[in-house]
Amino acid sequence: DIARVLGYPYSMGDRIAKLIPLGSQGFPMNIEKALAVSPDLKRFYDADNDAKKIIELAKQVEGNARHVSVHAAGLVIAPSEITDFTPVQLDPEGKKIITQYDMDALDPNVSPGEAVGLLKFDLLGLRNLSILGASIAIVKEARGVDIVLQEIPTTDTKTFEMLSRGDTMGVFQLSGSGMTRYLKELKPTRVEDLMAMVALYRPGPMAQIPEYIERKNNPKKISYFDPRMKDYLEKSYGLLVYQDDVFTTAINIAGYSWEEADKFRKAVGKKIPAEMEKQKQKFIDGAQSLGMKKEKAEELFGLIEPFSGYGFNKAHAASYGIVSYQTAYLKANYPVEFMAALLTAESNDPEKISAAISECRRMGVKVLPPDINESDVGFKIVVDKDSKSGRAIRFGLSAIKNVGKAAIEAILEARKDGHFNSFAEFLSRADGRRVNKRVLESLIKVGALSSFGGRAALLYSIDEIRSRVVKPKSSAGQQDLFDESDIVKSKESANALIRADVSEFSQDELQTLERQLLGFSLSAKPLGELISPLSHEATHKIFEISPHESLGENVRIACVVTQVRIVVTKTSGAEMAFVRVEDDTGSLELVVFPRIFNETRSYWVDFKPLLISGRVDSREESPTLIVEAIKTQEEVGEKKKDVYIRIPKRVGPLELTKLKGLLLSSPGEMSVTLVFQGKSQKVNLPFRISWTEELARKIADILEA
Repeated sequence: DIARVLGYPYSMGDRIAKLIPLGSQGFPMNIEKALAVSPDLKRFYDADNDAKKIIELAKQVEGNARHVSVHAAGLVIAPSEITDFTPVQLDPEGKKIITQYDMDALDPNVSPGEAVGLLKFDLLGLRNLSILGASIAIVKEARGVDIVLQEIPTTDTKTFEMLSRGDTMGVFQLSGSGMTRYLKELKPTRVEDLMAMVALYRPGPMAQIPEYIERKNNPKKISYFDPRMKDYLEKSYGLLVYQDDVFTTAINIAGYSWEEADKFRKAVGKKIPAEMEKQKQKFIDGAQSLGMKKEKAEELFGLIEPFSGYGFNKAHAASYGIVSYQTAYLKANYPVEFMAALLTAESNDPEKISAAISECRRMGVKVLPPDINESDVGFKIVVDKDSKSGRAIRFGLSAIKNVGKAAIEAILEARKDGHFNSFAEFLSRADGRRVNKRVLESLIKVGALSSFGGRAALLYSIDEIRSRVVKPKSSAGQQDLFDESDIVKSKESANALIRADVSEFSQDELQTLERQLLGFSLSAKPLGELISPLSHEATHKIFEISPHESLGENVRIACVVTQVRIVVTKTSGAEMAFVRVEDDTGSLELVVFPRIFNETRSYWVDFKPLLISGRVDSREESPTLIVEAIKTQEEVGEKKKDVYIRIPKRVGPLELTKLKGLLLSSPGEMSVTLVFQGKSQKVNLPFRISWTEELARKIADILEA
C-alpha cells in the first residue's frame, strides 16, 4: 500500500512483500521481526534507499485498520437491543447490519477486562457435512439402509485399515499429502488418534507428530513428565497436545483454580512479556508448593510456553476428529455412494472432480459419461456389473459448462414421458427456449447425446433438425392442434436427418472438447497410464509434495501439462512461464525461468507427458516447483533407465533386507537408487533390475507394511 501511494511501480511493493516470511498460528509476523529473520529483506533494506523509505513508512501504519471488513461467519448476541452495547452500520455492500466495534472490542474471550462483553459465535459451514448428508441419502435410496451418524461404531476396523493404507482422498482434514504419510506411519486405531493428528498437523506442533507415532507404536517409549499428569495425558501417550492440557497442568501441578488456569491459558497465548513473567513466577511457586523441584517446574513451564500459542482446543479437535471419522467410515463401507456424493459436491471445481475420478478409477468404481437418458442433476448410482459392488457412478448434467439449472429442469421434465429415442425426438420434446443451441452444442461435445450419432455429425445437423421439429411450447393446460410430426415418430426417418457423410472428430479433438466443457477428459487414457513410461524415474507423486516438509527439497515428478501462462519479465524483457501440471494424484504449479523456458519452449504442450526436476518452493501456503530440468518420454526412453525408490522414515533393517531380496529376484538393465525420506540421502545399489507394475506393487507392500 505504501509503495502504491508513493507512486512506485507494482513490482517494487510486490518484491518487498514477497521477502516477508509468513507467520504461523500464535506467532504472527511483523516488519521488525521480518527484518531480523529474513537476510534477503535486510540486504534489500540496507542497499536500496527506496526500499528503506517504503519499509520505514510501512512500520508506522502497521497494525492499523486498513479498511472495513466483515467476519465471514461471526454472529454477535446481546441480552437486549444490540445498540445498547455497540454502534451498528451496514456492511460495504449495503446488505447486512454489522457492528462498528471489532471482535477485540466486543468479545471478553479475546480481550479480557477490556471488551464490551458480548458473546461472539463463529458459525462455520463445512462442505463435508453436505457430503455426509448426501452420502446418507444415496445409501438410503440405493440400498434401503438408514445410517444414523451418531450410532455408527467408532471402532470400525475397515475404516482404520483404509486410513492406515493412506486411502484418504475426500476424507475431511486427513487428505493432504503430509497428513496421509503420517497416518500410514501411525496406523490409527481409535478416534483419539485422529483428534491428535488434527490438532498437531500445523506449523509448530507438527514437530511432535513423529514422537506421538513412536509412542503409539512402542508403548515402552511412553513417559510422563510428572506421574500426576498420567490422569489426563494417558490418551495422548504423555504428550501435551491440546489447550486443555495446559490449564489442566496449571490446576493439577501448580495449584491454580479453574478461573486462574483459564487466565493463564489466555496470558500464555497472548505472549505479553510482563504478564508472562508474572505467570511464570506464579506457576513455579505453585508447582513448588505442591512438591515439585524448582528446576523441574521451570523445565515444565518451558514446555508449556511455546505450545500455548498454537494449542488446539480439545472440543474443537474432537468435533473435527469425529467428522473425519464419519467421512472415512462412509468411504470405507459405502465407497460408491460416498464418491457419488463427493463428485456432486465438487461439481463446480474441475480440478477436484478430476482428482475424485482418478480416485474412483483407483478404487475400481466406474464413472460413466453424461447421458441424456440416464443423467440427473448430480452424479447418481447406476447398476453396472463391471464396477465395484456392481454399481457405477453416472456423470451429472450440472457439471457440464453452459448447461444451467433451467436447461436441466427442461430436460428432466421432458424425460418424465419416457426416454428419448432419437435426436429429433429430444429436440421436439425439450423446451427449445431453455434447451437452446448453446446447451445442445455442449451436451453433444461431451458425449451426452452419443447414443443418437457421432458428435461431429450431430453438431453439423443441429440447425436443420431444429428447424424441422422444434416448435414453441404451449402453455400449461393448452392442447396442440397438431400431433408430433411423422419425422419424430419414426426413429428411422429421425436418424436419416443426421448427416452420415460427416467424419467423426479424432480422439485428440474429442478429448479437447471434453476438457473445454468438463475441465478434463473422461474418454482420455487415465493420467496414470499416460505418465507410466516416466513414473519409474520420479521420486515423488504431486500429492506427496508438502509446502512445509518438502520446502527446498529437489524432487522429480512425472506429469502432463494442463495450462501454460507466458509472461515477460520486467527486468530483462525475456519470456518465462507459469505452468500447471497434473499426475494421477493432484496438480502443481511450476515456475519456468527464462533460460530454461527458452531451451524447452516446444515441450510445454497441453497433455504432453514430461519428467520434471526442480526445487520445491512455497507460494501462499501451496507448494510450487522451480524447474531445473525437463525430459520428454522420448529422451527418457533413449537413455539407460534409472529407478528411484523412496524409503519412508520408519522402514528398518528387516524391511530393507526383504526389499533387497525382492529386487535381486528381478534382474534386468535398470539401475536402482534408494531415496531415504527426511535425510535427503541417496544410495545407488550395485545391481540392476527389470521394472514392472507387479514389482512396484510388491515393493509398496514391503515399504508400507
